[in-house]
Amino acid sequence: MSTSDSFRPTLERAFNHALHHLSSADSAPVNASADLSTLRARFAQPLPEHGTDPTQVIDDLVRDTEGGILGSSGGRFFGWVIGGTLPAALAADWLVSTWDQNAAIHACGPAEAVIEEVAGGWLKQLFGLPEAASFAFVTGTQMAHLTCLAAARHRLLKRAGWDVEEHGLFGAPAIRILTSSERHGSVERAVRVLGFGKRAVMSLPCDSSGRLAPETLAQALESNAPQPAIVVLHAGDLNIGAFDRFAELIPIARRFGAWVHVDGAFGLWAAASPRHRHLLRGIELADSWTNDGHKWLNTPFDCGYAFVADVDAHRGAFSHRTSYTQFVDDARDQIEWNPEWSRRGRGVPTYAALRQLGGAGIVALIERCCAHAHALVSRIGSLPGAEVVWEPVINQGLVRFLGSHPGATEQDHDRQTDAVIARIAASGEAFFGGTTWRGQRCMRISVCNWQTSADDVERAVAAARRALGSTYGDG
Repeated sequence: MSTSDSFRPTLERAFNHALHHLSSADSAPVNASADLSTLRARFAQPLPEHGTDPTQVIDDLVRDTEGGILGSSGGRFFGWVIGGTLPAALAADWLVSTWDQNAAIHACGPAEAVIEEVAGGWLKQLFGLPEAASFAFVTGTQMAHLTCLAAARHRLLKRAGWDVEEHGLFGAPAIRILTSSERHGSVERAVRVLGFGKRAVMSLPCDSSGRLAPETLAQALESNAPQPAIVVLHAGDLNIGAFDRFAELIPIARRFGAWVHVDGAFGLWAAASPRHRHLLRGIELADSWTNDGHKWLNTPFDCGYAFVADVDAHRGAFSHRTSYTQFVDDARDQIEWNPEWSRRGRGVPTYAALRQLGGAGIVALIERCCAHAHALVSRIGSLPGAEVVWEPVINQGLVRFLGSHPGATEQDHDRQTDAVIARIAASGEAFFGGTTWRGQRCMRISVCNWQTSADDVERAVAAARRALGSTYGDG
Protein backbone atom coordinates (compact mmCIF):
# COMPACT_ATOMS: atom_id res chain seq x y z
CA MET A 1 0.00 0.00 0.00
CA SER A 2 1.36 3.43 -0.96
CA THR A 3 1.71 6.25 1.55
CA SER A 4 -1.16 8.15 -0.05
CA ASP A 5 -3.40 5.10 0.18
CA SER A 6 -2.54 4.80 3.88
CA PHE A 7 -3.67 8.35 4.60
CA ARG A 8 -6.45 8.91 2.06
CA PRO A 9 -9.42 7.16 3.74
CA THR A 10 -8.83 8.80 7.12
CA LEU A 11 -8.17 12.26 5.71
CA GLU A 12 -11.21 12.06 3.45
CA ARG A 13 -13.34 11.05 6.41
CA ALA A 14 -12.03 13.98 8.46
CA PHE A 15 -12.57 16.31 5.48
CA ASN A 16 -16.21 15.24 5.15
CA HIS A 17 -16.82 15.67 8.86
CA ALA A 18 -15.20 19.12 8.70
CA LEU A 19 -17.39 20.21 5.78
CA HIS A 20 -20.50 19.00 7.58
CA HIS A 21 -19.51 20.97 10.68
CA LEU A 22 -18.84 24.14 8.69
CA SER A 23 -21.95 23.89 6.52
CA SER A 24 -24.22 23.42 9.54
CA ALA A 25 -22.98 26.53 11.36
CA ASP A 26 -26.06 28.58 10.43
CA SER A 27 -28.49 25.99 11.76
CA ALA A 28 -26.57 24.39 14.63
CA PRO A 29 -26.92 25.73 18.19
CA VAL A 30 -24.10 28.05 19.23
CA ASN A 31 -24.08 26.71 22.79
CA ALA A 32 -22.72 23.40 24.03
CA SER A 33 -25.58 21.10 25.04
CA ALA A 34 -23.61 18.16 26.49
CA ASP A 35 -22.77 18.50 30.17
CA LEU A 36 -19.51 17.59 31.87
CA SER A 37 -20.61 14.17 33.13
CA THR A 38 -21.87 13.19 29.67
CA LEU A 39 -18.62 14.12 27.98
CA ARG A 40 -16.55 12.32 30.59
CA ALA A 41 -18.67 9.21 30.21
CA ARG A 42 -18.05 9.21 26.47
CA PHE A 43 -14.30 9.75 26.54
CA ALA A 44 -13.06 8.37 29.86
CA GLN A 45 -12.79 4.78 28.70
CA PRO A 46 -9.94 2.38 29.47
CA LEU A 47 -7.01 2.59 27.09
CA PRO A 48 -7.70 -0.13 24.47
CA GLU A 49 -5.37 -3.09 24.42
CA HIS A 50 -5.40 -3.25 20.64
CA GLY A 51 -5.37 -0.52 18.02
CA THR A 52 -8.42 0.87 16.22
CA ASP A 53 -8.88 1.52 12.53
CA PRO A 54 -7.99 5.22 12.01
CA THR A 55 -11.23 6.02 10.15
CA GLN A 56 -13.16 4.55 13.06
CA VAL A 57 -11.16 6.69 15.47
CA ILE A 58 -12.23 9.80 13.54
CA ASP A 59 -15.88 8.73 13.35
CA ASP A 60 -15.94 7.97 17.07
CA LEU A 61 -14.24 11.27 17.86
CA VAL A 62 -16.87 13.25 15.97
CA ARG A 63 -19.70 11.21 17.49
CA ASP A 64 -18.46 11.64 21.04
CA THR A 65 -17.91 15.39 20.75
CA GLU A 66 -21.56 15.91 19.75
CA GLY A 67 -22.98 18.69 21.88
CA GLY A 68 -19.59 19.55 23.33
CA ILE A 69 -18.36 21.90 20.60
CA LEU A 70 -19.18 25.60 20.99
CA GLY A 71 -20.17 27.39 17.80
CA SER A 72 -17.33 29.85 18.33
CA SER A 73 -16.20 29.57 14.72
CA GLY A 74 -19.53 30.89 13.40
CA GLY A 75 -21.08 34.30 13.00
CA ARG A 76 -23.41 34.23 16.05
CA PHE A 77 -20.72 33.88 18.71
CA PHE A 78 -20.16 37.13 20.58
CA GLY A 79 -18.69 35.83 23.85
CA TRP A 80 -15.09 36.60 24.76
CA VAL A 81 -12.92 37.84 21.89
CA ILE A 82 -12.79 34.81 19.62
CA GLY A 83 -12.61 34.99 15.86
CA GLY A 84 -13.53 32.32 13.36
CA THR A 85 -11.26 30.84 10.74
CA LEU A 86 -10.85 32.09 7.19
CA PRO A 87 -10.91 29.36 4.50
CA ALA A 88 -7.32 29.99 3.41
CA ALA A 89 -6.10 30.05 7.02
CA LEU A 90 -7.86 26.78 7.86
CA ALA A 91 -6.52 25.02 4.77
CA ALA A 92 -3.03 26.37 5.42
CA ASP A 93 -3.21 25.09 9.00
CA TRP A 94 -4.04 21.61 7.69
CA LEU A 95 -0.98 21.81 5.47
CA VAL A 96 1.17 22.83 8.42
CA SER A 97 0.17 19.61 10.17
CA THR A 98 0.70 17.65 6.96
CA TRP A 99 4.20 19.03 6.39
CA ASP A 100 4.99 18.47 10.10
CA GLN A 101 7.97 20.81 10.21
CA ASN A 102 9.61 21.92 13.45
CA ALA A 103 9.54 25.65 12.84
CA ALA A 104 12.35 26.36 15.30
CA ILE A 105 15.14 27.18 12.86
CA HIS A 106 15.44 27.83 9.15
CA ALA A 107 17.37 24.60 8.54
CA CYS A 108 14.54 22.53 10.02
CA GLY A 109 11.81 24.08 7.84
CA PRO A 110 13.21 26.52 5.27
CA ALA A 111 9.94 27.45 3.56
CA GLU A 112 8.05 28.01 6.82
CA ALA A 113 10.88 30.18 8.16
CA VAL A 114 10.70 32.47 5.13
CA ILE A 115 6.88 32.56 5.25
CA GLU A 116 7.06 33.69 8.88
CA GLU A 117 9.63 36.31 7.98
CA VAL A 118 7.38 37.76 5.26
CA ALA A 119 4.20 37.59 7.35
CA GLY A 120 5.91 39.39 10.23
CA GLY A 121 6.87 42.20 7.89
CA TRP A 122 3.32 42.50 6.58
CA LEU A 123 1.94 42.68 10.13
CA LYS A 124 4.31 45.47 11.12
CA GLN A 125 3.21 47.39 8.04
CA LEU A 126 -0.49 46.93 8.86
CA PHE A 127 -0.02 47.93 12.51
CA GLY A 128 2.16 50.94 11.72
CA LEU A 129 5.06 49.61 13.80
CA PRO A 130 8.74 50.39 13.20
CA GLU A 131 10.06 48.53 10.18
CA ALA A 132 13.20 47.52 12.09
CA ALA A 133 11.30 45.97 15.01
CA SER A 134 11.82 42.27 15.69
CA PHE A 135 8.89 39.89 16.05
CA ALA A 136 7.90 36.45 17.27
CA PHE A 137 5.02 34.14 16.36
CA VAL A 138 3.78 32.63 19.61
CA THR A 139 0.68 30.81 20.89
CA GLY A 140 -1.22 33.96 21.79
CA THR A 141 -1.02 37.25 23.63
CA GLN A 142 -0.29 35.41 26.89
CA MET A 143 3.04 34.21 25.50
CA ALA A 144 3.51 37.46 23.61
CA HIS A 145 3.42 39.32 26.94
CA LEU A 146 6.00 36.93 28.32
CA THR A 147 8.21 37.41 25.25
CA CYS A 148 8.04 41.20 25.30
CA LEU A 149 8.44 41.55 29.06
CA ALA A 150 11.43 39.19 29.00
CA ALA A 151 13.03 41.58 26.50
CA ALA A 152 12.14 44.48 28.80
CA ARG A 153 13.68 42.67 31.77
CA HIS A 154 16.87 42.07 29.78
CA ARG A 155 17.32 45.73 28.83
CA LEU A 156 16.33 47.29 32.14
CA LEU A 157 18.58 45.02 34.20
CA LYS A 158 21.44 45.35 31.73
CA ARG A 159 21.24 49.12 32.19
CA ALA A 160 21.41 48.52 35.94
CA GLY A 161 24.57 46.42 35.48
CA TRP A 162 22.90 43.03 35.95
CA ASP A 163 23.01 40.08 33.51
CA VAL A 164 19.72 38.34 34.24
CA GLU A 165 20.27 35.52 31.75
CA GLU A 166 23.54 34.64 33.50
CA HIS A 167 22.74 35.33 37.14
CA GLY A 168 18.93 35.06 37.38
CA LEU A 169 16.82 37.36 39.51
CA PHE A 170 18.15 36.57 42.98
CA GLY A 171 19.92 39.75 44.04
CA ALA A 172 18.87 41.70 40.94
CA PRO A 173 17.48 45.23 41.16
CA ALA A 174 13.69 45.13 41.53
CA ILE A 175 11.57 46.16 38.55
CA ARG A 176 8.12 47.62 39.02
CA ILE A 177 5.27 47.33 36.51
CA LEU A 178 2.83 50.19 36.21
CA THR A 179 -0.48 49.52 34.48
CA SER A 180 -4.14 50.38 34.75
CA SER A 181 -6.88 48.70 36.72
CA GLU A 182 -8.30 47.42 33.42
CA ARG A 183 -5.35 45.15 32.62
CA HIS A 184 -5.97 41.65 31.32
CA GLY A 185 -5.12 38.70 33.54
CA SER A 186 -2.56 37.49 31.00
CA VAL A 187 -0.31 40.40 31.99
CA GLU A 188 -0.29 39.27 35.60
CA ARG A 189 0.43 35.67 34.59
CA ALA A 190 3.42 36.78 32.50
CA VAL A 191 4.69 38.85 35.43
CA ARG A 192 4.46 35.81 37.70
CA VAL A 193 6.21 33.45 35.28
CA LEU A 194 9.04 35.93 34.69
CA GLY A 195 9.73 36.15 38.41
CA PHE A 196 8.71 39.76 39.00
CA GLY A 197 5.93 38.73 41.36
CA LYS A 198 2.44 40.19 41.63
CA ARG A 199 3.61 42.73 44.20
CA ALA A 200 5.69 44.38 41.50
CA VAL A 201 2.48 45.47 39.74
CA MET A 202 1.15 48.92 40.58
CA SER A 203 -2.49 49.21 39.50
CA LEU A 204 -3.34 52.78 38.50
CA PRO A 205 -6.91 54.11 38.30
CA CYS A 206 -8.45 54.93 34.93
CA ASP A 207 -10.51 57.97 33.99
CA SER A 208 -14.22 57.81 33.11
CA SER A 209 -13.35 56.64 29.60
CA GLY A 210 -11.33 53.64 30.82
CA ARG A 211 -8.00 55.28 29.97
CA LEU A 212 -4.90 56.00 32.01
CA ALA A 213 -4.54 59.73 32.66
CA PRO A 214 -1.13 61.30 31.88
CA GLU A 215 -0.90 62.97 35.30
CA THR A 216 -1.64 59.66 37.03
CA LEU A 217 1.21 57.94 35.23
CA ALA A 218 3.60 60.83 35.80
CA GLN A 219 2.92 60.88 39.54
CA ALA A 220 3.38 57.11 39.83
CA LEU A 221 6.71 57.20 37.99
CA GLU A 222 7.89 60.19 39.99
CA SER A 223 7.15 58.40 43.27
CA ASN A 224 10.21 56.18 42.80
CA ALA A 225 12.01 57.57 39.78
CA PRO A 226 15.33 55.67 40.14
CA GLN A 227 13.69 52.22 40.10
CA PRO A 228 13.56 50.44 36.71
CA ALA A 229 10.00 50.39 35.43
CA ILE A 230 7.77 48.85 32.79
CA VAL A 231 4.60 50.68 31.76
CA VAL A 232 1.83 48.52 30.28
CA LEU A 233 -0.70 50.40 28.14
CA HIS A 234 -3.81 49.15 26.37
CA ALA A 235 -4.96 49.21 22.77
CA GLY A 236 -8.50 47.99 23.37
CA ASP A 237 -9.18 46.77 26.90
CA LEU A 238 -11.18 43.58 27.42
CA ASN A 239 -14.48 45.14 28.52
CA ILE A 240 -15.04 48.36 26.60
CA GLY A 241 -12.22 48.40 24.05
CA ALA A 242 -10.68 51.59 25.50
CA PHE A 243 -7.40 52.91 24.07
CA ASP A 244 -4.82 54.67 26.19
CA ARG A 245 -3.51 58.03 24.94
CA PHE A 246 -0.20 56.77 23.61
CA ALA A 247 1.04 60.06 22.18
CA GLU A 248 0.78 61.64 25.63
CA LEU A 249 1.70 58.73 27.88
CA ILE A 250 4.74 57.28 26.11
CA PRO A 251 6.83 60.50 26.23
CA ILE A 252 6.16 60.66 29.99
CA ALA A 253 7.42 57.10 30.43
CA ARG A 254 10.45 57.92 28.27
CA ARG A 255 11.46 60.74 30.63
CA PHE A 256 11.85 58.17 33.40
CA GLY A 257 13.62 55.57 31.25
CA ALA A 258 10.68 53.15 31.48
CA TRP A 259 9.98 50.41 28.95
CA VAL A 260 6.52 50.85 27.38
CA HIS A 261 4.62 47.69 26.48
CA VAL A 262 1.27 47.78 24.65
CA ASP A 263 -1.38 45.08 25.07
CA GLY A 264 -3.00 45.16 21.64
CA ALA A 265 -4.47 41.65 21.64
CA PHE A 266 -7.29 42.71 19.31
CA GLY A 267 -7.21 46.51 19.30
CA LEU A 268 -3.99 46.78 17.33
CA TRP A 269 -6.03 45.90 14.22
CA ALA A 270 -7.67 49.32 14.43
CA ALA A 271 -4.47 50.62 12.84
CA ALA A 272 -5.53 48.98 9.56
CA SER A 273 -8.78 50.98 9.48
CA PRO A 274 -8.72 54.61 8.29
CA ARG A 275 -11.85 55.20 10.38
CA HIS A 276 -10.29 53.97 13.64
CA ARG A 277 -6.56 54.54 13.13
CA HIS A 278 -6.61 57.75 15.19
CA LEU A 279 -7.13 55.64 18.33
CA LEU A 280 -3.54 54.41 18.00
CA ARG A 281 -1.82 57.76 17.48
CA GLY A 282 1.69 57.56 18.92
CA ILE A 283 1.68 53.79 19.42
CA GLU A 284 4.78 53.41 17.27
CA LEU A 285 6.75 55.15 20.05
CA ALA A 286 6.39 52.16 22.40
CA ASP A 287 9.02 49.47 23.01
CA SER A 288 6.88 46.37 22.50
CA TRP A 289 3.44 45.32 21.33
CA THR A 290 1.24 42.19 21.30
CA ASN A 291 -1.56 40.93 19.09
CA ASP A 292 -3.57 37.76 18.40
CA GLY A 293 -4.11 36.39 14.92
CA HIS A 294 -6.80 34.03 16.22
CA LYS A 295 -8.92 37.01 17.18
CA TRP A 296 -9.57 39.58 14.46
CA LEU A 297 -7.44 38.11 11.68
CA ASN A 298 -9.50 34.91 11.98
CA THR A 299 -6.69 32.37 11.93
CA PRO A 300 -7.02 29.05 13.79
CA PHE A 301 -5.79 28.78 17.35
CA ASP A 302 -3.04 29.12 18.47
CA CYS A 303 -1.60 32.22 16.84
CA GLY A 304 -0.20 35.31 18.56
CA TYR A 305 2.41 37.95 17.75
CA ALA A 306 5.02 39.79 19.79
CA PHE A 307 6.88 42.82 18.44
CA VAL A 308 9.92 44.47 20.04
CA ALA A 309 11.60 47.70 18.97
CA ASP A 310 14.89 46.88 20.72
CA VAL A 311 16.17 43.99 18.60
CA ASP A 312 19.20 43.35 20.79
CA ALA A 313 17.10 43.09 23.95
CA HIS A 314 14.70 40.70 22.24
CA ARG A 315 17.47 38.44 20.94
CA GLY A 316 19.40 38.69 24.18
CA ALA A 317 16.45 37.32 26.16
CA PHE A 318 16.00 34.19 24.01
CA SER A 319 18.93 33.47 21.72
CA HIS A 320 20.47 30.04 22.12
CA ARG A 321 23.11 28.19 20.09
CA THR A 322 24.14 24.55 20.18
CA SER A 323 26.80 22.53 18.41
CA TYR A 324 24.21 20.38 16.64
CA THR A 325 22.03 23.24 15.38
CA GLN A 326 22.49 24.12 11.72
CA PHE A 327 22.52 27.81 10.88
CA VAL A 328 22.06 29.01 7.32
CA ASP A 329 23.88 32.17 6.24
CA ASP A 330 21.69 35.20 7.08
CA ALA A 331 18.46 33.25 7.46
CA ARG A 332 16.10 34.20 10.28
CA ASP A 333 15.98 31.46 12.91
CA GLN A 334 12.72 31.60 14.84
CA ILE A 335 14.23 30.24 18.07
CA GLU A 336 16.18 33.50 18.44
CA TRP A 337 12.94 35.38 19.09
CA ASN A 338 10.44 33.18 20.92
CA PRO A 339 10.39 31.06 24.09
CA GLU A 340 9.53 27.79 22.34
CA TRP A 341 11.90 25.24 20.86
CA SER A 342 9.71 22.66 19.14
CA ARG A 343 6.85 24.55 17.53
CA ARG A 344 4.47 24.38 14.60
CA GLY A 345 4.68 26.77 11.65
CA ARG A 346 2.01 29.16 12.84
CA GLY A 347 3.24 31.83 10.46
CA VAL A 348 1.70 29.89 7.56
CA PRO A 349 -2.00 30.43 8.43
CA THR A 350 -1.25 34.11 9.09
CA TYR A 351 0.38 34.42 5.68
CA ALA A 352 -2.60 32.69 4.06
CA ALA A 353 -5.14 34.86 5.88
CA LEU A 354 -3.37 38.08 4.92
CA ARG A 355 -3.19 36.98 1.30
CA GLN A 356 -6.85 35.99 1.19
CA LEU A 357 -8.03 39.31 2.63
CA GLY A 358 -5.50 41.74 1.24
CA GLY A 359 -5.29 45.25 2.63
CA ALA A 360 -8.78 46.25 1.47
CA GLY A 361 -10.31 43.07 2.86
CA ILE A 362 -8.77 43.67 6.27
CA VAL A 363 -10.19 47.20 6.35
CA ALA A 364 -13.62 45.86 5.38
CA LEU A 365 -13.44 43.13 8.06
CA ILE A 366 -12.52 45.56 10.84
CA GLU A 367 -15.13 48.15 9.94
CA ARG A 368 -17.87 45.58 9.34
CA CYS A 369 -17.33 44.00 12.78
CA CYS A 370 -17.36 47.42 14.44
CA ALA A 371 -20.66 48.27 12.71
CA HIS A 372 -22.21 44.98 13.83
CA ALA A 373 -21.04 45.57 17.41
CA HIS A 374 -22.66 49.01 17.43
CA ALA A 375 -25.88 47.55 16.06
CA LEU A 376 -26.00 44.78 18.66
CA VAL A 377 -25.32 47.08 21.59
CA SER A 378 -27.76 49.80 20.53
CA ARG A 379 -30.57 47.44 19.53
CA ILE A 380 -30.33 45.04 22.49
CA GLY A 381 -29.78 47.98 24.83
CA SER A 382 -33.02 49.61 23.63
CA LEU A 383 -35.19 46.56 24.40
CA PRO A 384 -37.61 46.85 27.35
CA GLY A 385 -35.72 45.94 30.50
CA ALA A 386 -32.28 46.55 28.98
CA GLU A 387 -29.89 49.47 28.97
CA VAL A 388 -26.68 50.39 27.18
CA VAL A 389 -23.79 50.52 29.61
CA TRP A 390 -21.03 51.22 27.09
CA GLU A 391 -21.32 52.03 23.41
CA PRO A 392 -18.47 50.41 21.47
CA VAL A 393 -15.34 52.38 20.71
CA ILE A 394 -14.56 49.68 18.16
CA ASN A 395 -16.00 46.15 18.51
CA GLN A 396 -16.60 45.78 22.27
CA GLY A 397 -19.66 47.02 24.15
CA LEU A 398 -21.70 46.39 27.29
CA VAL A 399 -25.42 46.12 28.01
CA ARG A 400 -27.28 45.36 31.23
CA PHE A 401 -30.65 43.83 32.06
CA LEU A 402 -32.76 45.26 34.87
CA GLY A 403 -34.90 43.63 37.52
CA SER A 404 -38.57 44.37 36.81
CA HIS A 405 -40.11 44.71 40.28
CA PRO A 406 -40.43 48.09 42.02
CA GLY A 407 -37.45 48.92 44.16
CA ALA A 408 -35.16 46.48 42.36
CA THR A 409 -31.63 46.71 43.76
CA GLU A 410 -28.27 46.56 42.03
CA GLN A 411 -28.04 42.92 43.10
CA ASP A 412 -31.39 42.29 41.38
CA HIS A 413 -30.05 43.85 38.20
CA ASP A 414 -26.93 41.67 38.45
CA ARG A 415 -29.02 38.52 38.83
CA GLN A 416 -31.29 39.48 35.96
CA THR A 417 -28.30 40.17 33.73
CA ASP A 418 -26.81 36.75 34.38
CA ALA A 419 -30.21 35.09 33.93
CA VAL A 420 -30.83 36.73 30.55
CA ILE A 421 -27.32 35.81 29.35
CA ALA A 422 -28.02 32.20 30.34
CA ARG A 423 -31.41 32.17 28.58
CA ILE A 424 -29.89 33.53 25.36
CA ALA A 425 -27.19 30.87 25.46
CA ALA A 426 -29.72 28.11 26.18
CA SER A 427 -31.66 29.11 23.06
CA GLY A 428 -28.65 28.21 20.91
CA GLU A 429 -29.30 31.26 18.73
CA ALA A 430 -26.42 33.39 20.02
CA PHE A 431 -23.71 33.32 22.64
CA PHE A 432 -22.66 36.29 24.79
CA GLY A 433 -20.38 36.47 27.80
CA GLY A 434 -20.85 38.12 31.16
CA THR A 435 -18.45 40.43 32.97
CA THR A 436 -18.30 42.64 36.04
CA TRP A 437 -17.40 46.21 35.10
CA ARG A 438 -17.23 48.99 37.67
CA GLY A 439 -19.12 46.83 40.12
CA GLN A 440 -21.98 45.95 37.77
CA ARG A 441 -22.75 42.67 36.03
CA CYS A 442 -22.98 43.28 32.31
CA MET A 443 -23.35 41.32 29.09
CA ARG A 444 -20.24 41.86 27.02
CA ILE A 445 -20.71 42.01 23.26
CA SER A 446 -17.65 41.26 21.15
CA VAL A 447 -17.67 40.96 17.36
CA CYS A 448 -14.58 39.82 15.45
CA ASN A 449 -15.76 36.95 13.24
CA TRP A 450 -15.43 37.38 9.49
CA GLN A 451 -18.73 35.52 8.97
CA THR A 452 -20.95 37.69 11.19
CA SER A 453 -23.68 39.15 9.01
CA ALA A 454 -26.67 41.47 9.35
CA ASP A 455 -28.84 38.36 9.58
CA ASP A 456 -26.75 37.10 12.51
CA VAL A 457 -27.33 40.42 14.25
CA GLU A 458 -31.08 40.11 13.68
CA ARG A 459 -31.12 36.60 15.14
CA ALA A 460 -29.10 37.67 18.18
CA VAL A 461 -31.39 40.64 18.88
CA ALA A 462 -34.44 38.39 18.53
CA ALA A 463 -32.92 35.90 20.97
CA ALA A 464 -32.35 38.69 23.49
CA ARG A 465 -35.92 39.90 23.01
CA ARG A 466 -37.29 36.42 23.68
CA ALA A 467 -35.03 36.00 26.72
CA LEU A 468 -36.41 39.23 28.14
CA GLY A 469 -39.99 38.36 27.19
CA SER A 470 -40.64 36.17 30.22
CA THR A 471 -39.98 39.16 32.46
CA TYR A 472 -41.17 42.14 30.45
CA GLY A 473 -43.68 40.56 28.06
CA ASP A 474 -43.20 39.52 24.46
CA GLY A 475 -43.76 43.00 23.12
